Amino acid sequence: MKLGNIEALHFIWLFIAMVLFYLWAAKQRIRAMERFADKELLKDLTWSLNNRRRRAKALLISASIGFIIIALIRPQWGFEWQDVKRSGLDILIAIDTSNSMLAQDVKPNRLMRSKLAVKDLIKKLKGDRIGLIAFAGSSFLQCPLTVDYNGFMLSLDALDVNIIPQGGTSLTSAMKTALASYEGGVNKYKVLVIITDGEDHDGNPMKQAEIAKEMGIKIFTIGIGTREGELIPLVDSTGNRTYLKDRKGNVVKTRLDEATLQEIALATGGSYVKATNTEFGLDAIYEEKLSDMEKRVIENKMVKKYYERFQIPLFLALLLLCIEPFIQERRERRSLS
Repeated sequence: MKLGNIEALHFIWLFIAMVLFYLWAAKQRIRAMERFADKELLKDLTWSLNNRRRRAKALLISASIGFIIIALIRPQWGFEWQDVKRSGLDILIAIDTSNSMLAQDVKPNRLMRSKLAVKDLIKKLKGDRIGLIAFAGSSFLQCPLTVDYNGFMLSLDALDVNIIPQGGTSLTSAMKTALASYEGGVNKYKVLVIITDGEDHDGNPMKQAEIAKEMGIKIFTIGIGTREGELIPLVDSTGNRTYLKDRKGNVVKTRLDEATLQEIALATGGSYVKATNTEFGLDAIYEEKLSDMEKRVIENKMVKKYYERFQIPLFLALLLLCIEPFIQERRERRSLS
């Protein structure tokens, strides 16, 4: 036998406490009556009460509650073998960790907003494998493709602008790392999502996009930031707030480069979304695009499907509750003849 809801076993303590309280209350009632009158007089005063029937009613109610608790525990016995398939996509998320992601045109800042959006995405995944790439001037695989979503979240939490020492933003490096990270198998089940402000400072991202297209890998891009641009705040070790400057001492202003991101997505059959404070776009990509894509079977196995038997104790509980009202505690009136 197997228990489907073992947490409900805690209700047994409540049941025991209820029974003990009933026994204590019955004993207290008898003591109170004995203080009111002696035993012989009590027999005459309470002749109409049938203590056996009263105890029987209490027993029926207690037993019915006990059966309800057993039903909540969901006993299971007997089983059949079922073929269970787990299917999904291979989704790599590449997040820009360059200093420009500290800009606060998207609150609290671009990087933090990106991480929060990815966490919301994790809640929607059902069998999809997910991996994480961090990139700035270079890139590396922060978390390989996995269905261990808790492990992925730990890797996501570790992302910050100091994780990659080489400054700048290289979409080309991120895409190379992604294409090299996919394992063998059919590429039509593989997806790359790039979250960045789109300012590529090195390489040729369109060449990598063409390679991805030839491989059958779709790339979806999310642009985060504004076209007008935003200053990049920095906080030093003493807590003083400054802004990032170039080598000439000029304050750097980071702008969203939508054109490059749109071209990358279009070249591979993916799509581009501009993130805002109210709608990031990652959910829309998953619900409107990824969820409709054909998914590969990741795992196929036989599992035991146990039969639920909670109906039996539940039926007994209802039966006892139906019987209880028909048991009368009082005897019929004595005949005076």
